Amino acid sequence: MEKRLITKTREEEILEKYKKYRISPWVVQSKTDHRVIAKTEGCFLWDASGNSYYDLWSQFCFVNVGHQHPHVVEAIKSQADKICALNPGMANEAAGRLAEEIVQVAPEGMAKVFFTLGGTDANEHAIRMARVFTGKNKILSRYRSYHGATMGALSASGDPRRFGAEPIPAGFVRVPDCYCYRCPFEKSNSECNLLCARHIETVIELEGDIAAVLIEPVVGANGLLIPPPGYIRTLKEICDRKGVLLIADEVMTGFGRTGRWFACEHDNVTPDLMTIAKGLTSGYEPLGAVILASHVADYFQSHSLPCGLTYSSHPLSCAAGVAVLEVMRDEKLIENSERLGRFLETELEAIKDQHPCVGDVRSIGLFGCIELVADRETKTPLVPWNSTGATTNPTKEMTNYLMSKGILPRIRWSYFNIGPPLNTSEDELKWVLHNVNEALSITDEYVQKS
Repeated sequence: MEKRLITKTREEEILEKYKKYRISPWVVQSKTDHRVIAKTEGCFLWDASGNSYYDLWSQFCFVNVGHQHPHVVEAIKSQADKICALNPGMANEAAGRLAEEIVQVAPEGMAKVFFTLGGTDANEHAIRMARVFTGKNKILSRYRSYHGATMGALSASGDPRRFGAEPIPAGFVRVPDCYCYRCPFEKSNSECNLLCARHIETVIELEGDIAAVLIEPVVGANGLLIPPPGYIRTLKEICDRKGVLLIADEVMTGFGRTGRWFACEHDNVTPDLMTIAKGLTSGYEPLGAVILASHVADYFQSHSLPCGLTYSSHPLSCAAGVAVLEVMRDEKLIENSERLGRFLETELEAIKDQHPCVGDVRSIGLFGCIELVADRETKTPLVPWNSTGATTNPTKEMTNYLMSKGILPRIRWSYFNIGPPLNTSEDELKWVLHNVNEALSITDEYVQKS
């Protein structure tokens, strides 16, 4: 333990204000348990008492360049000295430069950028663009997806968080995911023939009026579902045949998380619209965007764009984005993600062999998941989908164990998520995975007793 960073009295004052005046997202307010963070740097956070924690989920999988990177911090300060705020009708250097940088790293054929405040409203505006461009109404998405918390984005999501918004507006259709470990069509990899992708063509035909298919190229928060090779390519071919746009939600997967700038690159696909956020500024400032392929961008040269936000192209956010992209290039973070991704894949397979509580492991770049089961033969989830779980369940025990070792984990239901900052080192990752391996022994005991 380091020396206390915030006095006990000050810590108590901060927590008191949180409980008295602030509403926390997605939780029962009386059950919130906040930890006061006093300092962040690199891959670590420090609480008020001086305890350090390795940030294994990069907060919500967005701090890609690590905490408090001096180049990004200085860029924000420098921009603040010149221009802090402008309305989106006025040009500023940072926004123009960032838009150019984004197009340069995006898949070939992407042409223009519309800036938003985050991933949710990027998806909202992409949906609107698709409807206007195609003249159609319905949006087809997948059951385990999460596209954001506003009405349109949440309506497109399959994540259980949508239940609080139901009944949702008309015009949203869902299909099963590419969940190879639990194939909804009960196919093995050798016989699947990408049926999960081809099924979407049937749904498009039966539903009619489909404007766009909205997917996360790799499903993130709900189990890290990695599509088999050819899935996204097949889906794009189906969309092109049917006059439907493909929207790739790269909010979580973009900017190096999967070992490429964007996850679509693994299948050599250029989507019609791509939504980004999170890693775009590494979370240092709020920013998202929709990237438009050239044919969609050309359409809006002669048709009105029904989109707008007060803080679109915000100078401070765009300056942060420029600096983040510079760091990613200069420090070769895409390459680091790919290299350590191979190491992570090997280590996860070794962990799987040691623990009966592990049903499956999946990873791509520095994006991994350990799926926990109560029974390997039946694949019974350790914690049911959308369960709040008991306070004494084994995932809670695993969390407490890892916290005691100085690691901040992210476990949701039966999914143990791994997504460290992209500037992590191999030694740090080895240390983390050693402790994860130890923590899984707790769950092994639970499985063996049940």
